[in-house]
Amino acid sequence: IVTLTANVMKAKICALWLLDTNTHELKIRATQAMSEEYLQERSLKLGEGIVGLVAKEKKPMVIEDVQKDDRYQEKKLAKKEGFVSMLSVPMLVKDKVMGVINVYTVEKYDFTKADIDLLSASANQAAVAIHNTELIVETKVIQEELETRKKVERAKGILMKQQGLPEAEAYKLMRKSSMDRRVSMKEIADAIVLSYEISGGK
Repeated sequence: IVTLTANVMKAKICALWLLDTNTHELKIRATQAMSEEYLQERSLKLGEGIVGLVAKEKKPMVIEDVQKDDRYQEKKLAKKEGFVSMLSVPMLVKDKVMGVINVYTVEKYDFTKADIDLLSASANQAAVAIHNTELIVETKVIQEELETRKKVERAKGILMKQQGLPEAEAYKLMRKSSMDRRVSMKEIADAIVLSYEISGGK
């Protein structure tokens, strides 16, 4: 996304920031920049700096010269990288902010409405792609959690039957085995079920 956007916009740098909904912070997640200093982990709160303002207000922002704008917080880095003009747009999915995309030029440039529309369209397409990926991941995690619960319940039932243990004790025994062996409850459950099936259900 960032490489294609930088090429299309004829920008030196394109940076993609994603919003962490838990911490309400924006973190840089992708850029085609090669500078180690630019690539280091950084975060901004909603409303903080240009990126934070764009995310909070859900509106594009053009900065003629980032080295002279009081709202831009990383002037030292901008000077080192040679950043001058900046266009920052929100990444939106149905009015929900997913993040922000920035492009920078190394010479003063007056971003046009066409530039803003083009970057906004790219940002929103990227937001939809990221949103859909997150939904797929969340669905997979939920499925795995349900599968693990089913296996733990089955293994617990086997222990209760084989060893005459009450439910709480059977679970406690599995948890202790998990901690002692430093493996997941799913792996303990799998081992109990497998052993039970190999023994013919005895």
